[in-house]
Amino acid sequence: MRDPYFYPDTEILKNRLDIMDDAGLKAAEADYVSLRLAELARDDSVRIFDFGCLCRMHYRIFQDIFEWAGKPRIINIEKAENALNGISIEYSDVFDIERDAKAVLKDMNLYGWKKASFDETVRNFSDCMAKLWKAHPFREGNTRTIVTFCAMFIEAQGIYIDSRLFKDNAKYMRDALVAASAVFSDLGDRRKPEYLYRIVGDALERGKAVEEDAVQRITAAGYPAGEQQVRKVIFWDRKERRIHDAEEIRQLLRQKEREEPERER
Repeated sequence: MRDPYFYPDTEILKNRLDIMDDAGLKAAEADYVSLRLAELARDDSVRIFDFGCLCRMHYRIFQDIFEWAGKPRIINIEKAENALNGISIEYSDVFDIERDAKAVLKDMNLYGWKKASFDETVRNFSDCMAKLWKAHPFREGNTRTIVTFCAMFIEAQGIYIDSRLFKDNAKYMRDALVAASAVFSDLGDRRKPEYLYRIVGDALERGKAVEEDAVQRITAAGYPAGEQQVRKVIFWDRKERRIHDAEEIRQLLRQKEREEPERER
């Protein structure tokens, strides 16, 4: 079957920029996507993490490149993986994408993240990420979308993560997802999730350090370091790309206190 996502007689994905060479498309995609990912990293507005949210996130990341951004793929796909000696992961069948993704998302949303130990969080979060990635809902851009979505999800649970570690080690991250998803109908279970556990654990450790630093600065500002205050400060730091000191935090939280009564009027 001809791949409808390619320009005829090529292996170049159809794109809004009409770029017809692979290197040029990858370069343009990297530029646009990096800007969109930076926007998402500073976005504190996402509260509901369902399949619709996942599709909207793919659209936000790839809207400048692909007309089909945000839409589940309409064909089955295979990708030869160097980490598996050329074998492809068995991604979800095109007719099962939404069902498979929704099953993982249901588990993610029902799990008691706040009651879990650190090691339990690492394992369960990694396993959910790998299962969602294995569904591979989109024709292109699954790793960036799934990793971003999962990072935003876990932070919405009050557990912070340094997702820059995934970006800075993109090849390792993808290979780790491959290794954690290697279950085959003919070869059996060949998964090696320890590589994914390692990088996710490191990212969560860094996230914990970010949270602890925010707590110290909020306390020094004379405010209780509740969950909402910590989130406000962490995302303020991200939006302005710098660490704010205690006096700046005091002014921010005072302003927020003044704004609350105004909203209630």
